[in-house]
Amino acid sequence: MEQSDGLNAVELEVFRHLFTALADEMGAALRRASFSPNIKERRDYSCALFNPAGEAVSLGDHMPVHLGAMPMSVTAALEEVGVIDPGDVICLNDPFCGGTHLPDITLISAVHNPTGTLMGYVASRAHHSDVGGSTPGSMPLAREIFEEGLRIPPIRLYKGGTLNQEVWAMLLANVRTPVERAGDLDAQIAALHTGSTRLLEIGERRGTTRTLSAMDELITYADRLVATGLEEI
Repeated sequence: MEQSDGLNAVELEVFRHLFTALADEMGAALRRASFSPNIKERRDYSCALFNPAGEAVSLGDHMPVHLGAMPMSVTAALEEVGVIDPGDVICLNDPFCGGTHLPDITLISAVHNPTGTLMGYVASRAHHSDVGGSTPGSMPLAREIFEEGLRIPPIRLYKGGTLNQEVWAMLLANVRTPVERAGDLDAQIAALHTGSTRLLEIGERRGTTRTLSAMDELITYADRLVATGLEEI
């Protein structure tokens, strides 16, 4: 990697490992806190870090199908909801907004440092064992999406750190296992808290400007690697 903006190859590699560890620790927190075997044992979940522009910086070693679509979910959330303020948590599962199938629910939150600077976004996606629909498990042989379960566009599940009780009640009223769903959603919230805490620690220790610069440089480096690989095909 070339030196750029004061960050040399060694520093960028350190940041790469820090960001990777952040996403992996988010996944570990989600798995430990989850209620359902689908998440805790089958490990059907994914976590990721995004820069302030909503571009993927680090994807945990989780489910590839989730990770390929999560950037589109972050983009859709920013387009539909607009500014994500501190304490907000966006919830969605709509396949037309970057979701996969309806059981995969994504939660997204923004990370702001104490001065109010946007450091980026953290996101967690998990396969919930029931989100309503015509059959238990929400994976029927459906002819239209409405048979599959509850379809959630990007909405605020939390606003300013306060749970939207009406949205929460609506979600749980449309599933067959509300206690388990509540536990798994809370586990996803825990993953967001873990990722936010770690990103703030990185920014405090390494500096906000250098942390944000490292995100952009790593994305640029990844683009160069992909372009080089395609040229060799």
